[in-house]
Amino acid sequence: MQASGWPSAKLITVFGGSGFLGRYVCQLLARRGYRVRVAVRRPELAYHLQPLGVVGQIMPVQANLRYPDSVAAALKNADGAVNLVGILQESGKQTFSAVQTEGAEAVARAAAQAGVPLAHVSAIGADPQSASRYGRTKAEGEARVLAALPNAHVFRPSIVFGPGDGFFSRFAVLARALPVMPIASAKTRFQPVYAADVAEAIARAMDGTVEGGRVYELGGPEIFTFREVVELVLRYTERRRPILPLPDGLARIQATITETLDKVTLGLMPDEIVLTRDQLKMLASDNVVSEAAKAEGRTLEGIGVQPTAVEAIVPAYLKRFRKRGQFEEPRDPRDTARMS
Repeated sequence: MQASGWPSAKLITVFGGSGFLGRYVCQLLARRGYRVRVAVRRPELAYHLQPLGVVGQIMPVQANLRYPDSVAAALKNADGAVNLVGILQESGKQTFSAVQTEGAEAVARAAAQAGVPLAHVSAIGADPQSASRYGRTKAEGEARVLAALPNAHVFRPSIVFGPGDGFFSRFAVLARALPVMPIASAKTRFQPVYAADVAEAIARAMDGTVEGGRVYELGGPEIFTFREVVELVLRYTERRRPILPLPDGLARIQATITETLDKVTLGLMPDEIVLTRDQLKMLASDNVVSEAAKAEGRTLEGIGVQPTAVEAIVPAYLKRFRKRGQFEEPRDPRDTARMS
């Protein structure tokens, strides 16, 4: 593999590469000299990735994890596989089980048959005892991946951030639209991790420099409560909004209403305001790297990646949510500090 320039002969198939994290993964693999095959249900939604490499280096193809033959075809002549496919909300045939359990197993079986390494991206919330279907199916998916391919790399990131994310940007949108910031599970802890750091861990797995057959937990250098996350967003966007922690009962009512409205409108509700009951259950549990993972070196630091702080990345891409956008002159720092 060559470090940069014209693509090498090595080909990596990235399932689900058209999403937020996929953009970082595909770009980093291309920079390392790999050819990248982006396997997605709708290839036209992955065309934006092609300029991230040289001509012909990144190529979208059609594949659906619910159809094993299409998965095997996407891995033909590949030298490695990355599975980024996951959903936060079920829709039609795209259920948690179909995508995150059976789909994950299909990719692992195809990778095992092809004899290529696999990097499977799960989530820190994966737990067979989780109250949410999302967490349970993620855990079952991990188990099936390792059963089919014992040397697979399983990565469990915490909340992933970066330009275009669905976390910090989500609350920046809400801060711009709402007079107050209602939040559920205000004391739940998160350890946000930069998307480029997650992509680096995946790329190292494809390079062969990360030990396989292990479950890695990826988190950033800082831990925040949910309330502190919202406070950061308000500070970076220079907006004053009261934060309203919701009692559990009221939060369940809110989730029921927004989930129902989203189904009735066939998914036309803005993503920023939709909170499902399953997501609410996930919010009840901390989303941080475990002490066991730290002790065993199953972290970013353990594989030689220095995690990036929120402060180094998030303020720059939240500037556009200020009242006058990124062109607004910053306020006196003392005013900004008082806002939180």
